[in-house]
Amino acid sequence: VVGLPTDDSAEIITDMQGFEAEEGRNLRSGDKNKVTIGWKLWSDDYFEKNIDLRDKIEIEGVKFEVVGLIKRIGNPQDDSQIYIPLDTARELFDDDEIFTIFVQVKRGYTPEEVAEKIKDDLRSSRDEEEGEESFQVQTFEQVLESVTAILDIVRAVLIGIAAISLLVGGIGIMNTVYTSVLERTKEIGIMKSIGAKNSDIMLIFLLESGVYGFVGGVIGISIGILLSLSVEWIASYSLGTDLLKASINFWLIFGALSFSFVIGCLSGILPAKNASSLKPVEALRYE
Repeated sequence: VVGLPTDDSAEIITDMQGFEAEEGRNLRSGDKNKVTIGWKLWSDDYFEKNIDLRDKIEIEGVKFEVVGLIKRIGNPQDDSQIYIPLDTARELFDDDEIFTIFVQVKRGYTPEEVAEKIKDDLRSSRDEEEGEESFQVQTFEQVLESVTAILDIVRAVLIGIAAISLLVGGIGIMNTVYTSVLERTKEIGIMKSIGAKNSDIMLIFLLESGVYGFVGGVIGISIGILLSLSVEWIASYSLGTDLLKASINFWLIFGALSFSFVIGCLSGILPAKNASSLKPVEALRYE
């Protein structure tokens, strides 16, 4: 159960948190024993009986009337809450402690300046020294920086894994083409004896190594798409959030396949060059 203000500041919180009524309305000034219900509580079989507008629910022995069914927000915690007026929550739970305060900055002020002023006021009211605060003040820019830093670390790890995978895959393609050259040494000698140029032999094996890379890219992309869609499905149906969405872009897939083909060709340069430099007579005598 969460207590929300119903005065002029209520609009700030509802806008920032995305509280929008699917049916009914949000809490407003003058409400006392009224509640709004998170999406998960009224859309799923959370209670024995489905909740609808004007139904009564009991909290700590007090009956409340449901005046609003909140739309899905995507955050499981918010979607599983019951919202009551802040003053009613204080009376009901006999607790004046406030966990979170949202502040809207007026024009002409910067969030950083307001955040510093709030810190100074809270330190003064709590008699706390700088660096020993029992509270935390954050602007959205700071939250965004923290999220960006985490994403940068994840991105760096993924790039490292991808680089190692490319190296291993390239070595695998190179070994495969070397094996192919050895198995077809006599064929190379026959082709050269009937007029095939070194460039022709090299092109054949370069294209073959490129095809290996292309096929590997198709398999990798297919697995990646399946994993992405699986994560989206798990997040949606198990965790009750739609914040994770799998985005499949045609041009990204095309670029990945092209890159896989190029990597395959580059991996096959040495064995292809080795095949093209074989002498016809020695190749024909190879067993």
